[in-house]
Amino acid sequence: MTIQQLKYIVALDEERHFARAAEVCNVTQPGLTIQLKNLEEEIGIKIFDRTKVPLTPTKLGTQIIARAKKILREVNEIRDFVINEKNDLEGEVKLGVISTLSPYLVPLFIKSMKEAAPKMHFVIHEASTGQLMHDIETGALDVALMATPTGNPNLKEHHVFNEPFVAYLNENHPFAGKDFYELQASDKPELLLLQNEYCYNAQLLDICDIKEDRKISEQFSYDISSIETLKNLVRAQLGFAILPELSILNEREKHLFKPFKEPKPIREISLVVSDTFSKKLLLEKMSRAIWECLPDTLRKDFNYRKIQWNDSPYFINAIKGFM
Repeated sequence: MTIQQLKYIVALDEERHFARAAEVCNVTQPGLTIQLKNLEEEIGIKIFDRTKVPLTPTKLGTQIIARAKKILREVNEIRDFVINEKNDLEGEVKLGVISTLSPYLVPLFIKSMKEAAPKMHFVIHEASTGQLMHDIETGALDVALMATPTGNPNLKEHHVFNEPFVAYLNENHPFAGKDFYELQASDKPELLLLQNEYCYNAQLLDICDIKEDRKISEQFSYDISSIETLKNLVRAQLGFAILPELSILNEREKHLFKPFKEPKPIREISLVVSDTFSKKLLLEKMSRAIWECLPDTLRKDFNYRKIQWNDSPYFINAIKGFM
């Protein structure tokens, strides 16, 4: 028994004519007749008395049709409920954001989202990539804003924007007076990484074409957990940093932040949800709110090279046992 078969017997009851019922159901008359026959054979009851003109339900058929109408009403109610839920812009949303993005984008996003969905309440949680992926899969978070692709088949990714990486140099660096930065072999051993930010670190290693080795691993002895600390270490001439562009928007020392030449290395930023997430309108509103609050430099077209992290041997080894 199918929903479509129930629709057919209700249409037959209303039209009392096979040809007209078939037209209402947008199906051929033979097709409708076959489906009615299949249903009657399945339940072992004749629903219509075909010997009478017009077509007339049997006594049991009348009861079955009444129940079919009730079921179809409930199906429509479920459909309406789902549509309303998908379009609902009220209630609480648990949003996770990677810690290398959160301090710079979230304040802008909140202001923009208040205008787009004033009745939504966002509970924002800052965490590492691995933790965000875990929390989305387990339901602890509804949405995560993070670098993609994740390579996880249980997650859906909705691309929002591309964020370029920039080099941050100290005042004595040979490229401090240049317009663009070109990777220097002498900078590689000085590259500063973040503690437990394996996704972010994997991207930096890729940009610098560095394989995991003792020199890079020793950087973790700094136990650095924030981009702001990286900046201060570079200012003190204690290392070299590659940073996401949003992290330098409010910096006064603009001349020490150098863009790469095109194609610029970028990280893809997306809204990530579980494969069962249904609030498409919410994602559209969030995506637009994020896009509209971005600086013009990130909304312009430019040639880029996407830096991935999920296939990095460094990331794979570092994340073992976490998930």
